[in-house]
Amino acid sequence: MIKENGTILLPIDYSKQSLIGIKNSFQLGKYSKSKLLIMHVFHKPEEENIAELEQLAKQTAEESGLECDFVSVKGDIFVETDKMAEKIKANLIVVGLDPHVRFRSFLGASSASKFIKHSPCPVLTTRGTTHESGCKNILMPFDLSPESREKVGTVIQLAKYFGADIRIVSVFDPSDHKYEDKMLPYLQQVKKYIKDRSVNCTNKSIPSKDVAESIVEYANKNDCDLIVQMNKRDLNLGEMFSGTMSQKMVDISNIPVLTINPMIRESISSGIH
Repeated sequence: MIKENGTILLPIDYSKQSLIGIKNSFQLGKYSKSKLLIMHVFHKPEEENIAELEQLAKQTAEESGLECDFVSVKGDIFVETDKMAEKIKANLIVVGLDPHVRFRSFLGASSASKFIKHSPCPVLTTRGTTHESGCKNILMPFDLSPESREKVGTVIQLAKYFGADIRIVSVFDPSDHKYEDKMLPYLQQVKKYIKDRSVNCTNKSIPSKDVAESIVEYANKNDCDLIVQMNKRDLNLGEMFSGTMSQKMVDISNIPVLTINPMIRESISSGIH
């Protein structure tokens, strides 16, 4: 889950998308009682502009009502973002990605996936060119792995904060006739767990060969405002939501994606088996 009283790291390059990413941190910052840290990573000395960065931090603090600081770092943005997140023990990184080109923004093409894969904390990626406030529907992809169930607590907390409904979606290979039968009891159990905590919830199973495409398509058709997925970096590549699959979700989704790292969550594992 997103820890409270921490710092949300906001790497920027002054592109429209990266500046919108700052605004998309406001509500989660208030929710987690966090302060904001804007980080500009530059390659050449002439690219550094402390005065402009200081003004942006001041403006951000005024607009968000949150404490906001700034830092200017020379180096590679992929490396420096993860290093800074580790150094300050960030509870979240929020980044804006180019809405027209897959995995190409200031985060670049191949390095963006590497950055997210090795991030020490959850990462919220956004591709929109406008800032959307509020959240009515949160989409939670679900599979049979234990790690998939770990995100349930975080999604419930976010749903309660935003007053949102949770939409569970499971995608299975059409040729795997037994998978849906195995999944159904888990879906019903998770759905009951969520409803017992006074959050509206629906579930849907979709037969498809392309998991990420199907999830994003479902999210758009059902007015979802956020997709929450696991960053299963340590699982075998054969897992449905492993490495490349979670990265592809970020790659193709026009809807904000919150990618969280797997960890032991006793409160969830004790209630969902």
